[in-house]
Amino acid sequence: MRKKHQIPQTFEEIKQAAEAGEADSQCYLGICYETGQGVPQNYEAAVKWFRRAGDQGNELAQCHLGVCYQIGRGVPEEHGLAAKWFRESAEQGDAAAQFNLGICYETGQGVPQNYAEAFKWYLAAAEQGEPQAQFNVGVYYETGQVVPQDFAEAVKWYRKSGELGFADAQ
Repeated sequence: MRKKHQIPQTFEEIKQAAEAGEADSQCYLGICYETGQGVPQNYEAAVKWFRRAGDQGNELAQCHLGVCYQIGRGVPEEHGLAAKWFRESAEQGDAAAQFNLGICYETGQGVPQNYAEAFKWYLAAAEQGEPQAQFNVGVYYETGQVVPQDFAEAVKWYRKSGELGFADAQ
C-alpha cells in the first residue's frame, strides 16, 4: 500500500505539491479542474493531472481517468482505455473502479463481455459498501445468472443497498 500524504489546504499549496510530483495533490488538482473548484473548469487539464497521478499508481486518479475515457471528457471516448484505468484502480481496491469495471464486463465495453467477471468486480465493490454494486449483486442472485439463484441472498444485497439510499433497491 502506498503512503498517503496530507493534502495541502490552499489551492496554491496543492498546485505546488502537484508540480513537485506528489501524486495525491496531482489527483486533487485534477478534481479541481474537473469540477471548477478554485480554477475555471478545464477537462483537458483535469486529464493531464489525473494521468500524472495515475501513472504513479494513485487509484483515485486512475478511476477518474477511466471515467474521462468512458464518457469522452477531456479526451476522446475510448472504452478500452477506460477499462484499463478502471482495472489499474480496481486491483488496488477502489470500490468505484471495481463497480465501473463490472459495468465494462457486463456491457462488453472496452473488454469482452463476461458476466462472471462482471459479478466478481461487483461483489468486490459491494463488499466495500458500494450501493449500486450491492444492488447488481442482488440482481445476479435473483436471476441466477453466473451464481445459483438464491432469493434470500438477493434480498440481503438489496437490503444493504437500500439502507444506503439506493432507490432501485428500496
